[in-house]
Amino acid sequence: MHPLTTVRGAIISAFVLAIVLSVILTTTLVGADGLGLHHTRIDRWLHIVSGVMWIGLLYYFNVVQVPALGDATADKGGPGGAGITKYVAPRALWWFRWASVATWVTGAYFLLFGYGSPVAMHKAFLLQEGFVTIGVGAWLGTIMLLNVWGLIWRNQKKILGIVPATDEEKAKARKVALYASRVNFILSVPMLMCMGGQSHGLPF
Repeated sequence: MHPLTTVRGAIISAFVLAIVLSVILTTTLVGADGLGLHHTRIDRWLHIVSGVMWIGLLYYFNVVQVPALGDATADKGGPGGAGITKYVAPRALWWFRWASVATWVTGAYFLLFGYGSPVAMHKAFLLQEGFVTIGVGAWLGTIMLLNVWGLIWRNQKKILGIVPATDEEKAKARKVALYASRVNFILSVPMLMCMGGQSHGLPF
């Protein structure tokens, strides 16, 4: 399996490289410069990787695919958007929705075990002192996850013909999916601010 010719090969190679680098950096740099790389947690790392996949696809849909499909529909002499809706969108949505689950699950795991106490998740979702920033981020991520599975994917199945729907139902589904996706796009910016701010500057 060549890492440059298949998606699976590239994914496996990326994780293997990260693990090898982690081992090398941990054994050679800890103690030499006080980086403390042994404190890097696999759950936090997986949370970041899956979050990049999820939010990256969210931005792709909102900034690239939806406007491009609009232009394709308006261009009466062009090739249209059938190729995107048949081949690209279903695959992108598969990665999108499962990356959202992986992001939430790894984030919840890190809240449960990454702060030295299983009650950290409880404190975060109740926005208690010391966990307000990460708690707000967790709530925004939870709302976004529910949007993905409850609104976006449910309506995209009608749009893409995965489940039967009339033209009227498809038109309604397009609007609901678009608005839910735009809500997630908007929520993602403060969510990322909170996720980064917990460690880098927001003092609550």
